[in-house]
Amino acid sequence: MHAHFKDLPEDARVWIYQANRPFTTDELNELKPQMDNFLQQWTAHGKDLKAGVEYPYNRFIVIGLDQTHAGATGCSIDASVRFIQSIEKSFRIDLMDKMNVTYKNGQYVAHKELSDFKKMAKARSVSPNTIVFNNLVATVGEYREHWEVPASESWHARFF
Repeated sequence: MHAHFKDLPEDARVWIYQANRPFTTDELNELKPQMDNFLQQWTAHGKDLKAGVEYPYNRFIVIGLDQTHAGATGCSIDASVRFIQSIEKSFRIDLMDKMNVTYKNGQYVAHKELSDFKKMAKARSVSPNTIVFNNLVATVGEYREHWEVPASESWHARFF
């Protein structure tokens, strides 16, 4: 069952998929109804899952799941991954590669391969104060409070 992301509780589980490029307006207009349809039909062992989604910076897909109604299972998580993979194929976009870093460069959102980000840190092109997106957050509460953080406050700190 589809829910509004803003209404999900702080302890709702969250999955963050970062794109290697921004979605265009046309792509988002096509993607949003597909995602809404998927969430409306998403189940675990026959129970509806109460989930919401948002698309920050037109660059991320953030899915939140309120597990007080029903929790995700291996099969339901597999279904969501298959759906994300279908989006990758449809829009020729990379959403699953965890070896990339997305960060703020002034008012812009930038995306680099992890190896390039490491080189930028060594060259001091980015700093411990650079705002990064910590996609390892596990709950909606963590997402709201600790997703956009200085690199020094996330796993990125090891590069400085």
